[in-house]
Amino acid sequence: MLLHMDSRDSAARNEGEKAIYKALQDIAWIQDYQFEKVSPLLGATKMTVTQIQAGSQHNVVPDRCSFVIDVRTNECYSNQAVFEIIQQHLLSQVTARSFRLNSSSISLTHPLVQKGKALGLAHYGSPTLSDQALMPFPTLKIGPGDSARSHTADEYIFVEEIAQAIATYIALLEGIE
Repeated sequence: MLLHMDSRDSAARNEGEKAIYKALQDIAWIQDYQFEKVSPLLGATKMTVTQIQAGSQHNVVPDRCSFVIDVRTNECYSNQAVFEIIQQHLLSQVTARSFRLNSSSISLTHPLVQKGKALGLAHYGSPTLSDQALMPFPTLKIGPGDSARSHTADEYIFVEEIAQAIATYIALLEGIE
């Protein structure tokens, strides 16, 4: 979930609260806040300020400061619940880009997960999100390569990793009804 924040107040002449200072208070809260519920698989819900814009020139006090927070929820909270917590604590106006993709999970007792464990595959929670969250049936995220290389400038997969993934998929599906 991405949130857009907008702080506005009066500009120069030392009048009112400056937008950047208001935003800094909110950013400090975002940096320090820890959500109460922690997932055993995904860990804590995380917030990171990833963009900030303010000011137009060096001698004009900005009356507006906007920033974006990247929020990674876990299955303990809906996006709407996290939004409401954030909205209660911030001075800035809070706008969610979307509530569409919530965290998803598959039971550790699901036959595919059990088969993966029997094959010696590790299970873990992924902090990333995809349209998988919209599927109305149990799903798991699995793929070739090193996840740390995903979504990087030099993203790549070795041919051997693709071959190993195919063998793993076949092994996972054999005997599953």
